[in-house]
Amino acid sequence: MLDPAVAMLNHGSFGACPRAVLQRQRALRDQMEQEPVRFFTRQMQPLLDESRQTLAGLVGVDPADLVFVRNATAGVNSVLRSLRLEPDDEILVTDHGYNACYNAVDFVARRAEAKVVTASLPLPIQSAGQVVESIVACVTDRTRLAVLDHITSPTGVVFPIAELVGELAKRRVDTLVDGAHGPGMVPLDLARIGAAYYAGNCHKWLCAPKGAAFLHVRPDRQPGVQPVVISHGFNTPRKGYNRFQDAFDFNGTDDPTPWLCVAEAIRFLDGLIDGGLEALMRRNRELALSGRRLLCGALGLVPCCSESMVGSLAALRLPDDAEFPPALDTQTTPTATHPLQTALLEQWGIEVPVYHWPSAPQRLLRISSQAYNSEAQHEYLAATLGRMLPKA
Repeated sequence: MLDPAVAMLNHGSFGACPRAVLQRQRALRDQMEQEPVRFFTRQMQPLLDESRQTLAGLVGVDPADLVFVRNATAGVNSVLRSLRLEPDDEILVTDHGYNACYNAVDFVARRAEAKVVTASLPLPIQSAGQVVESIVACVTDRTRLAVLDHITSPTGVVFPIAELVGELAKRRVDTLVDGAHGPGMVPLDLARIGAAYYAGNCHKWLCAPKGAAFLHVRPDRQPGVQPVVISHGFNTPRKGYNRFQDAFDFNGTDDPTPWLCVAEAIRFLDGLIDGGLEALMRRNRELALSGRRLLCGALGLVPCCSESMVGSLAALRLPDDAEFPPALDTQTTPTATHPLQTALLEQWGIEVPVYHWPSAPQRLLRISSQAYNSEAQHEYLAATLGRMLPKA
């Protein structure tokens, strides 16, 4: 439920949950609190299985290979902290990745005295081939894992993930895909992609409640993966479930209702416009592209990649900060907020992220397109930025 006074152009950060899905969550919470023992021991698992079945059908996998986690970062951590690395082993990342996942990679590498190798990608990125070439060039005989985004968070680039997974597999390197933005933004066929590991959020583009995400692990890699929280499933096998599901389905008493609402969220989006969820994804991409063109044309901004690599996110380079360092608001969570972002919200009612990337004083602005966004919002943003940005 969004503030109607705000032009919300930042769906990509935390998503937004429809009222109908929130109503379903409230009903489930009421059911849980009315008789918690019955809910957790008898009622929860069938509801969880329904959500898992629906989600598995959407992303193209066997439900037995899919488990729920709180967010994509938790899924990434589960895989990374299950690895058995040796000193001087290498984990390959790119310089377009997500800070939280960088931190997890750095933690496990330091613990094992392994190395983190960063593939530097050009900006703007002109083709998928540039991405593949830059990443594959960094593979060595010590590379044990590549941690790659499906859609990059800071730059909004849709990586050619199936091609990357295939090229890395030829070199005997597994891929852990940070697919935080994948589900609901782009059509997914995880079986075709073939990654050893794929972590995706359901609370972003699928509009499920916060705390709904999944981890898919290929069957041959499941024996080595444990959740970050070890609980009853470690030594309590259940009939009809595999070890992977046993380990992840119950990690202690918590609120499972975000997971149980995933099926409802998928059904809601699938019924929102003619053509279902696939049509909505196409509509959102077209809106992101038209907004990008408008901002580039009106303000002379430079996009981060070619149009062929855009999903429902579009990042554009703003002029560098005139004053350095700028007065960032360091009290906000999870990261400091740029003063231009604050001014856009407080003075003009526009919620859109502005941030330093790859480092200050260079700045990016990123727009997101979901069902509630419109071209009029992009026009309003362009006009407002025209007043606020320095004239060339």
